[in-house]
Amino acid sequence: MKAVRRVLCLADGKKPAALEFLEKLVENLKTRGLEVECLRSVRALEKGVPDVRPDLVLVLGGDGAMLGAVRAFSLDPVPILGINFGYLGFLAGTPSSCAFDVLDGVLAGETEPELRMRLIAEFDGGQKAVALNDVVLQRGSHQGLLTSSLSVGGEWVTNLRGDGVVVATPSGSTAYSLAAGGPVVEPSMRCFVVTPLAAQGLANRPIVLGFESQLTLEVVESAGISTLVIDGQGYFPLQPGARVKISRHPVPYPLYSMPELDPYRRLRERLGWSSVMPGSAIGGEPSSAPPADSGGAREGCY
Repeated sequence: MKAVRRVLCLADGKKPAALEFLEKLVENLKTRGLEVECLRSVRALEKGVPDVRPDLVLVLGGDGAMLGAVRAFSLDPVPILGINFGYLGFLAGTPSSCAFDVLDGVLAGETEPELRMRLIAEFDGGQKAVALNDVVLQRGSHQGLLTSSLSVGGEWVTNLRGDGVVVATPSGSTAYSLAAGGPVVEPSMRCFVVTPLAAQGLANRPIVLGFESQLTLEVVESAGISTLVIDGQGYFPLQPGARVKISRHPVPYPLYSMPELDPYRRLRERLGWSSVMPGSAIGGEPSSAPPADSGGAREGCY
């Protein structure tokens, strides 16, 4: 990663705590001699990215704000560090109490970003959309069931009848796909997760496919217009007979995270998994904190 000289700070303007922290963050960055630009609304990026490309984007918000930033820089990825002011924070995984420690490592070049796999969806005779989390084909909110056809590598797999289908990356496996009964996938893996939404056929189950797979979803039958949803933010209407081709995007997206926050700790803390640490008495209080010598978060971070 090249040296960081320009930083874009993007805060979720609906979160007072994020805006309050933004002032401290900007002051800290300027004392380091960095050029800083601030946006106090994620929606501001919908008008276009800054004329001068930043070397680093700091997002103060939740996973929705992270997805908005990733989407804005999808054509020319800029490394992003998410500081969590949201609910779960799978993508924006760094708590504000640790932000300056993590930032030290990033700016010193001591922290490597995680390269997150993305999807590219092609539909409607040439339209393309890029997703970090998922591509969702879903029925209209007031319509009957949607029948869609799934093919992999040109070979028909099955028809799915229900509310729709989610095609998720490992990053997106803990989002809509998980809520629909899909598996949790370790973020560094390269694969697709195909998860039916409220399928009428009880035999329809999630499928995990290799990252080089070429998927095609076809709207076979619907009571009206179906919708293709990209990362929960981009919405495209599809008519019966429409086809969506989904494949791995050739360029992953670089995301920074707190080095001590391993993916399993993320799962324990974000999903509320209970556990008993080694050495604890059976029946003792469950804990999600790592052992003292396991390289856990710096003291005071939480």
